[in-house]
Amino acid sequence: MSRLVLTGVLAVGLIGLSQTGCAATAQTSSDSVLPPKSETLPAMLTDATTYLPDFSYAGYRNGGPTPQRFDGTVFDVTDYGAIADDGLDDTQAVFRANAAAHAHEGAVILRFPEGRFILSDILYIERSDFALQGAGDGDQIGATTLYFPYPMQTLDTPDAFTELSEYLIEFDKRQREKENNIDMPFSLYAWSGGFIWAQPPNHRGKAYLERYDDAPDPLTAVTGGERESRAIEVADASGLSVGQVYKLEWYNRRGEFGPLLDAIYGDRARFKKLGGHHWNFPNRALVTQSMRVESINGNRVTLSSPLMFDADPAFEPTLVPWSALENVHIGNFNVDFPNGIRMPHHVEDGFNALYLLGLYDSTVQSVTITNSDAGIMTDDIGNVTIRDIHTRGDHRAHYTVHMGSVHNVLADALTIDNVAQHPISFNTYAVRSVYRDVDLNAGVLLDQHSGANHQNLFDDIRVSIALDTDQDRIKLFDGGGAGYWKPSHGRYSTFHNIRVTVTGADNVDVPITLSGPQDGVEVRLLHVYGNREFAIDYGPDPVIQGLNQGSPIPSLYDWQRAARGTK
Repeated sequence: MSRLVLTGVLAVGLIGLSQTGCAATAQTSSDSVLPPKSETLPAMLTDATTYLPDFSYAGYRNGGPTPQRFDGTVFDVTDYGAIADDGLDDTQAVFRANAAAHAHEGAVILRFPEGRFILSDILYIERSDFALQGAGDGDQIGATTLYFPYPMQTLDTPDAFTELSEYLIEFDKRQREKENNIDMPFSLYAWSGGFIWAQPPNHRGKAYLERYDDAPDPLTAVTGGERESRAIEVADASGLSVGQVYKLEWYNRRGEFGPLLDAIYGDRARFKKLGGHHWNFPNRALVTQSMRVESINGNRVTLSSPLMFDADPAFEPTLVPWSALENVHIGNFNVDFPNGIRMPHHVEDGFNALYLLGLYDSTVQSVTITNSDAGIMTDDIGNVTIRDIHTRGDHRAHYTVHMGSVHNVLADALTIDNVAQHPISFNTYAVRSVYRDVDLNAGVLLDQHSGANHQNLFDDIRVSIALDTDQDRIKLFDGGGAGYWKPSHGRYSTFHNIRVTVTGADNVDVPITLSGPQDGVEVRLLHVYGNREFAIDYGPDPVIQGLNQGSPIPSLYDWQRAARGTK
């Protein structure tokens, strides 16, 4: 696992046989008994007739190596009055150090030495070329711990949440569970906010109310370009600059039956519902890719990652300006919360660790988070690597590491030891992003949470599940979310090398069915296997290859990176 060192100056139904033609073999429930790995790659990787997105551009600098060293002027919080391990609140001293770092020209490091620091308010990062650094590996004895004794519900409402607050009130967003005698208003912090909050100043993030919408600000229309190509033709390149990051936005302005919806979901007769949010806000982009301009030759522009669709005029592909922080690096510390009262779903108090909003080419590495409602939440970010994250504790979480409104984000080397409503989750507008090398030790759901999320990858995931004695069905693949954003996900979402270890179920001769959303269209399921024989119930039109066999390649993401020559 990487350590960041920061220094100063197919059809719906049950499928129980491998699509490569190898019959599945029943196994015992022992973790040590696993089927042999396939000796051949999935046909999808060698046969171009079935489309598979290129996920290899996810992460910092489009899948490049993450920095292990960051040079900058150091602002040590102890120089501004913070004292480790004294049991006193360090918030004001840390704020003084943070203000000095923000005022300094050039790259800076806000440094916490070893020990425990108590913070009771939001620490904002609002500039580029900034590192927030602890003393070492999050599990290292004597490393930095940031302890937050109170939830965000106890704070004054951040200015950034004015719109969200009005939205929750105007639409009477409540958690209603009659059987549990629950009828409570949603919290502001169920899917947003964090005590370490990185964003450009006054960044809007997720849109809720139309009265807050600005008129679209196009730089130029995209007039040509093919899916998976990085070259586009634009109507006018005069407003573009090499090295600048822009958004490529795709719109559905043609209503309920717009062609962009067909591109995202295919034949909609295959599922029950397409939610109205797909066409009720025609001036909001339905798909967004954040990309850097690498070269300009006349009106031909080369971008830093591939197009998700052909540049069809019906999709109105448009380049627009985007203000994002770059070169923000956060890492090498623990975040601890008390084991607070478990609140109902969507009513969480806000024991939220990190909130990443409006970031590009940035990293979070080597962080351990204990007793959170949400470990790391994201919105409107691209080209970010989140690596070596450990979430744990007795408190039941809403999210661990969450992806919402993201493009080309890599969450890598995660260990999830706490129970969570959505252990790992792609949410609204999440596209071309990757969960890779994940151990799910306390929850079983691989979640795709509706809202035009598609072309995402779950890669090299290990799930441990304890079943009742006679249980023969597991809801492994989930599709949550509100009805106005259904279906659960669009075409080409992909699962690769998913290992399921089952304990507790005694009837080893009966296959266990792994179920998923019945409105999850054209999913790719490559090498789902484990210590039992599995069948899969997921649809419509799944492509399933290598069922009940381990993959000959540990990571599809790494395989695709190597195929394009990235080290």
